[in-house]
Amino acid sequence: MSQTNPYILVLYYSTHGATKTLAYAIAQGIEEAGMSARIRTVPTVAAETTTIKPAIPDEGDLYCTMDDLKDCLGLALGSPAYFGNMAAPMKYFWDSTVTLWLAGNLQNKPASVFTATGTMHGGQETTLLTMMLPLMHHGMIIVGVPYAEPALNRTHRGGTPYGASHVSGVAHDQPVSDDEREIAIGQGRRLAISAKALAQANWNR
Repeated sequence: MSQTNPYILVLYYSTHGATKTLAYAIAQGIEEAGMSARIRTVPTVAAETTTIKPAIPDEGDLYCTMDDLKDCLGLALGSPAYFGNMAAPMKYFWDSTVTLWLAGNLQNKPASVFTATGTMHGGQETTLLTMMLPLMHHGMIIVGVPYAEPALNRTHRGGTPYGASHVSGVAHDQPVSDDEREIAIGQGRRLAISAKALAQANWNR
């Protein structure tokens, strides 16, 4: 792993922009804690697979590579909820990480998760929990959001101890609330602090 320019990877997939907004709030928290955030996304997948997507998207954030994932000091993983689970493009990406799993490239690195749904009870907690499963198989250390985070006790929309979240409304027209944003920023700070501590412990072994 390269140690010359350490960073935390913020990897997300977003369809209507809410998950992307949370990703940038988490990145803000990471950088407030003194670490660099590298923001990446994944391409869409379709039933017709004969057309290959370009390696660089026409607009928006770059697609994540295996090197982006392998070399990170920590990971924030985000996806909208689809029937209580992560979106197919993100699941497809993780299904392709077997080489990193075999090499143990992500072991002992901290990771956190975040999501967005159209409705209050649209599967936020199950999506966050199921997103943790591949990370645990990779040997990552899950970092949640403690109730010491004041906004977690105030929020009337998104926000869970499992990770930041947002309720966008069935028309996806509700902006990220102040509390939701504050929880995401706090999650980024906590992830960065954890990554620095774990990296220092590993370097000193």
